[in-house]
Amino acid sequence: MKQRIVIALGGNALQINGAATADEQKAVASFTAQKIVDLVEDGHDLIIGHGNGPQVGAILLHEEAGSTKEAPSMPLETDGAMSQGQIGYWLQQAIGDELRSRHIDKDVATVITQTVVSSDDPAFESPSKPIGPFYDESTARELASTRGWTVKEDAGRGWRRVVPSPRPADIVERRVIKGLADRGILVVAAGGGGVPVLNKNGDLTGVDGVIDKDFAASLLGQIVEASVLLILTAVDAVTIGYKTDHETALTDVGVSELKRYAEAGEFAPGSMLPKVQAAVEFVEYRPENVAIITSIEQARAALEGKAGTRIHR
Repeated sequence: MKQRIVIALGGNALQINGAATADEQKAVASFTAQKIVDLVEDGHDLIIGHGNGPQVGAILLHEEAGSTKEAPSMPLETDGAMSQGQIGYWLQQAIGDELRSRHIDKDVATVITQTVVSSDDPAFESPSKPIGPFYDESTARELASTRGWTVKEDAGRGWRRVVPSPRPADIVERRVIKGLADRGILVVAAGGGGVPVLNKNGDLTGVDGVIDKDFAASLLGQIVEASVLLILTAVDAVTIGYKTDHETALTDVGVSELKRYAEAGEFAPGSMLPKVQAAVEFVEYRPENVAIITSIEQARAALEGKAGTRIHR
């Protein structure tokens, strides 16, 4: 049955097995494209969101290494837009090539996306998302003083800049994205969660921060009236009792049950928890909505009910 599906690709979907060079990442994009076009071949309409963690991290490293008075580094919100263009180009080209190889007449378009956040979001009072390179403590504190950064020690690996991770409230390009999707165009949008912006009396202002791509994909799914949110990550299914003798994969689960597991601390913050929360948010938006969490390798089987974790009312 034909469905409109929003896919949330993990940032590491373009950096499998440590792929780092442009050619390596394009090769991974080609693999990703094959799995995506499998779903197009099955008749589904797709809108693709994606993470950008490894890629925006590389942009920050390059800017830190090469920043000069004549060519200063850009703010994080601009770096996020750069990563959207970079990843969108890889996906747009790889998916287009795969569509043509299968003689499927469909266009692909990337929309650089701005995501509205609230200035009252508590995330701005407690930055928590690590970004960019590692520093020793003295360098990190100096950068905090000279640049106004918030810095924290990161799991014994060194000190890093941390930024807010506010919840998405709206998507500026909502009509563009839905209009393209309604015309049958495969859209890549809300990359890296979108560039966070504040709406001040109709004027948009970018702010430094990182929006969780799963929450952005959930919102995108509501805007384009998708019936399925497909969150593709590094595991085949959501589990409870993770890494214990009682580890159990969830296959078919209602939102009430999933919420109970989340409240019991079954899902790690910053890892599986936001995926579960985004899935619950999407399913609760409309009674007929379904969210699926699985790996990219199992995407097709998961849509057929043969793999992954299926979340419903």
